[in-house]
Amino acid sequence: MEIVTLLAERLTEMWTVAVQSLPAMVMAIAFLIIAGLSVRLVKRVVARIADRSGVRPSLAELAQTAATVAIWVLGTLIAATILFPSLTPASILAGLGIGSVAIGFAFKDVFENFLAGVLIMLRKQMRIGDFIECESIEGRIEEISIRDTFVRQPDNQLVIVPNSMLFKNPVTILTDKDIRRFELVCGVGYAEDIDVCGELIRDAVTNAIELVDGKAVDVFAREFGASSVDYTVRWWANSQPRTFHETRDQAVRAIKKALDDAGVEIPFAYRTLTFAEPLTIEMTRGNSGGHVSNESETRKKGLRTR
Repeated sequence: MEIVTLLAERLTEMWTVAVQSLPAMVMAIAFLIIAGLSVRLVKRVVARIADRSGVRPSLAELAQTAATVAIWVLGTLIAATILFPSLTPASILAGLGIGSVAIGFAFKDVFENFLAGVLIMLRKQMRIGDFIECESIEGRIEEISIRDTFVRQPDNQLVIVPNSMLFKNPVTILTDKDIRRFELVCGVGYAEDIDVCGELIRDAVTNAIELVDGKAVDVFAREFGASSVDYTVRWWANSQPRTFHETRDQAVRAIKKALDDAGVEIPFAYRTLTFAEPLTIEMTRGNSGGHVSNESETRKKGLRTR
């Protein structure tokens, strides 16, 4: 009988406390609902401002994320203070300060990528749609989030790259400008007239590709190669990676045809083999189980092969 009485008293006390704290719970839930509605409203406002001002999508996403985090933190703190009156801003901050040390060690990589993502979004360069190269990763940026960057490779595979990697390592942005310079190396034989060959190459490339912004094709005598005089051929084209392959294909075809039509030699690599002693050549031919040998000594100490 005493147990039933004690249990009834406890239940009565709990009901009384629940009824007394009901207004506080309602107010706390109301503040959380207001915080959620405010997040939606702020996101729409930020998106409209970004569209009108022409801000990059990555910066608009950063502003939305920052506003969302700030509103939810503020709303949660207010709701906790209403629900638990003993909590004060000072005690909450003290608890956060103690817990932040453990959280910082546990989520070091997460915070590192988060901060790197924020700094990447603040950059003027490396926009969504740019084609980049970083370490062994090459592809087009599809999305920049707070923690990761999504890169679509030329073979259509998607690579999710941690932001800290793109922040710490050099990144080559191939499409930062609308046009960029490409080049290839072409060689002609030593017996050819290098001035005439240079003009042939220049005219061939100029007529083969579409020049941009009035930029002329450059042809420079590069060096004396092992078996040829080499030229550096440079031209400007659209910065998209496919354009490089297309224009290089056109340039190589045009140069080959122009040099062939002019009778200019595009040499193979030559090798000159030199021996300290006269070379002995032995020829063996099998015939009905036997063989015939013939030995001769060369009168030359050098043998040139092609």
